[in-house]
Amino acid sequence: MCGFIGCDLKPFNPLIDALPRMLHVEAGSSGDWIGGVLRQAVAESRERRAGSDALLERASEMVFVDAARRYLDRLPEDASGWLAGLRDRHVGRALGVLHADPAAPWTLDELSRRAGLSRSALHDRFTLFVGMAPMQYLARWRMQLAAARLRAGHDTIASIALDVGYESEAAFSRAFKRLCGAAPSAWRRTDARMPPTPDAPPAGRNPR
Repeated sequence: MCGFIGCDLKPFNPLIDALPRMLHVEAGSSGDWIGGVLRQAVAESRERRAGSDALLERASEMVFVDAARRYLDRLPEDASGWLAGLRDRHVGRALGVLHADPAAPWTLDELSRRAGLSRSALHDRFTLFVGMAPMQYLARWRMQLAAARLRAGHDTIASIALDVGYESEAAFSRAFKRLCGAAPSAWRRTDARMPPTPDAPPAGRNPR
């Protein structure tokens, strides 16, 4: 059985960047439940009953999350990177609150308080694991969220700017162009016309 999950790689996808190009989960290592999910996915793909697309989408996501989680469990204790940062008590807490509310007016002081470290200690520890400072990470994650909204094509740039934590469209547009290499309006137009890369699956998420 083959399948795929589509995801937004640009401008910033820390999870995909942290995973190896090929992730092999050995048969029997995932427990009985994943085998049942795969068998049900095969049945749904063959029968194409009402609701099959929704079930297949959820099944593919469950398989991916389980594989990524097992890869994280096998990382050595001294590993670095975004996934290892999730496992760290302080960096994981900082990542958790940033992802839970990326539009909040975060400062390093507030983030340090929530993570339980001093400013300098959090900066150094976050950079060690994630490869960039906390505020730099937040800016990039906001751009990833904004880019997804731009791809959808329904919201105004001004509303997207406010929703990802910028007080004005102008400030957001400057930050977006600096980090993504194009203005939001140009990104929206270009991304809509962009063909898939040679080794990428067609757009979509359901296993086939």
